[in-house]
Amino acid sequence: MVNPWHVVQLTSGQSFVCHGNVGDPVHRVCVLGADFGEIVHSHGSDTGQYDLPARLAVDGDESVFVADVNNLRVTLLSPTLNYIRQVVSSDKLKWWPLRLHLDVQRRRLYVAENEWKDGKWTSGHVTVFSA
Repeated sequence: MVNPWHVVQLTSGQSFVCHGNVGDPVHRVCVLGADFGEIVHSHGSDTGQYDLPARLAVDGDESVFVADVNNLRVTLLSPTLNYIRQVVSSDKLKWWPLRLHLDVQRRRLYVAENEWKDGKWTSGHVTVFSA
């Protein structure tokens, strides 16, 4: 696994991890075994499903929200990483979705968006979505 961005450990001891940076051949989300030695499930590949999956948020059922930065979207995957749906599409975002926070009790997904301009991050804000 190259260039991991974010890891969330589950109550089972397994972990969700997203990885892949600009220029890497593989961008995906994986479930790792409790010893971090084996990939139990994965979603994404080198076929363009993700372009910089950088952050994760996990709900009470262990479904996972994925901030797909360069595709300007947030997707929802099952605990075994089967695609469920796109939660936030590019037409709902102004800039790049770089961070996520899920308020499980209120069912709100907070997405931190940042603007990249002239080679640097220049602005940002948080957008709230119903989850």
